[in-house]
Amino acid sequence: MSVRARLVVSAAGLALLAACNSESAVPTTPGMTADRSAVGEAMSGASGSRRDHELNNMPSVARANPHGGGGGTGIEYHGGPVLGAATNVVAIYWASSPIYTGGPAAGTTGSGASDGSLIGHFLRNLGGSSYFNINTTYTDGAGVKIANVVNYNGFWANNASAPTGTQNVTDAQILSMLGSGFTSGKIVYDPNTVYLVFTAGTVNLGGGFGSQYCAYHWNGMASTPAGSKRVLYAAMPYDAAYPSACTNGTAAPNGDVGADAEVNTLAHEIEEATTDPLGTAWYDRRGYENADKCAWTWGTTSTVGGGVWNITIGGKHFLVQQNWVNAGSGGCLKQYP
Repeated sequence: MSVRARLVVSAAGLALLAACNSESAVPTTPGMTADRSAVGEAMSGASGSRRDHELNNMPSVARANPHGGGGGTGIEYHGGPVLGAATNVVAIYWASSPIYTGGPAAGTTGSGASDGSLIGHFLRNLGGSSYFNINTTYTDGAGVKIANVVNYNGFWANNASAPTGTQNVTDAQILSMLGSGFTSGKIVYDPNTVYLVFTAGTVNLGGGFGSQYCAYHWNGMASTPAGSKRVLYAAMPYDAAYPSACTNGTAAPNGDVGADAEVNTLAHEIEEATTDPLGTAWYDRRGYENADKCAWTWGTTSTVGGGVWNITIGGKHFLVQQNWVNAGSGGCLKQYP
């Protein structure tokens, strides 16, 4: 679907459709800054895209398929780049204090290995899992399969001018903040890294959190030591702030309400940013990216300590939306093969 994905969940059965419909695509051209008309992930029961995950009852936005194509799996390749060799991620915790239990202290930077939060655990162990392996059913333009590799390369717990309350944060402000990190050396710029921007509470990251989407991925131009460069990023507001829209309503499998809810939308955005980083690669005739096609579906679930889960990553249980398998006739799975 389009380059920015937003995800929003509601407790109702509409959540499935909403999340899928949450994305519509807008081709990216050189020099283009973040464009709100792009796709995102929907809230449960909602639709939308930036690549956005949208909220319940949101109208879907279809986007045209400029290249045609398709292999009978229900999703088509449109000629754009993918993150084939590896999906590199950097977490930016943009808040005045730690957002998640065990997370980095405000004002610090470090390697992914030193992030003690549940988010950090998930990011360190996502690559190589049978869940992320679903993305190996997608290829680049030469037919080379995407690798089952996710590298958590570092974090920046940025407490400078951190948004608070219900403050609106625009894409331009997100890109400016990332640019300050690149130019100050807090984070290193890499064109193939997805910068995951987390905020706390009801901060309105992107301008439609909790009403239009739960999360999204997109791209835009930001300052770097080598000049203005295109940056891949995902907006990851605090989903637990809107439990009826951005969580599935079940008990947290790890007892961490905030992080358990966030992992669900985080997985969605990472896999879409992998197979469709610029909104020009893999999406279907309606503009849905791989994760959109399975939004708010779980497959078989189990319970642990009252919490509901469907996959195990790094020895911990998580409840994460399924992903679309681009093989056979296609379909939603939580692991592959």
